[in-house]
Amino acid sequence: MGRRLLIVTGPTAVGKSAYAISLALEYSSPVISCDSRQIYREMTIGTAVPSASQLSAVKHYFIQDHSVRSLYTAGMYEIEALELIETLFSQGHDTLVMCGGSGFYIDAVCSGLEDVPDADPSLRESLKERLRTEGIESLRMDLSRLDPEAYSTIDLANPARVLRAVEVCMLTGRPFSSFKMKEGRKRPFEIEKLCLTMPRETLYERIDSRVIAMMDAGLEEEARGLLPLRDYTALQTVGYRELFSYFDYMEGKEAPSAPRSLDEAVSMIQTNTRRYAKKQLSWWRRDPSVKWIEV
Repeated sequence: MGRRLLIVTGPTAVGKSAYAISLALEYSSPVISCDSRQIYREMTIGTAVPSASQLSAVKHYFIQDHSVRSLYTAGMYEIEALELIETLFSQGHDTLVMCGGSGFYIDAVCSGLEDVPDADPSLRESLKERLRTEGIESLRMDLSRLDPEAYSTIDLANPARVLRAVEVCMLTGRPFSSFKMKEGRKRPFEIEKLCLTMPRETLYERIDSRVIAMMDAGLEEEARGLLPLRDYTALQTVGYRELFSYFDYMEGKEAPSAPRSLDEAVSMIQTNTRRYAKKQLSWWRRDPSVKWIEV
């Protein structure tokens, strides 16, 4: 058998970690995480990092080995992941298992990314000012006009992601989504993408239950401890973002969309997580090479 990379992906809460571990045990492979948030050591509960028993079942890579204080991009992940993959193949593995729901990270490994331009300070500041005064909906409308593909696939509840996409469109005159290489770089191994899915109602029930479980596990306390780091891009993430907004409201910092109670914050996390899952499914439906697996 030639070298093969099995990528287990799918929407949040569908059960990717357990499925990937079962494959890893079958093929005597470690699990290479391709989750753009589980990579950060400061974020545990809100990113649904694999449990201690899961982490001990097989060796995992790219789990909580970077800091939110350090810039980390899909391009950097591409370099580090490909180096690791080559090392593991050279050690005698013929099948490797990758697991995660971050489509941009997976595309980086499978196809490579073109170099996205650096931020322009004056444009960035003007877009931030629009975000403050007009709200995220104004930037969303720009993105829907400038790049319908990005609008249909990125997390529209993430202000940093929306702002960056609009910024790149305005800087380059090109859609942000065009920076994913259309032809792709040829990799020296076979790639098989397995996308887990289940009936939407069941998935949404699992998401809602997992958010409650995260709160029971101490997500509110974890978010409070991360308040000093809230401006880092990694923390503009569902689960933390809504709680930060709730904390602001409790301190009298009025914001139009801020939850007025902890229960409302939890409900917002559930709603935004369901929206994110829908975006993930949209991302993979555009890829004809994906093998869909009902779980």
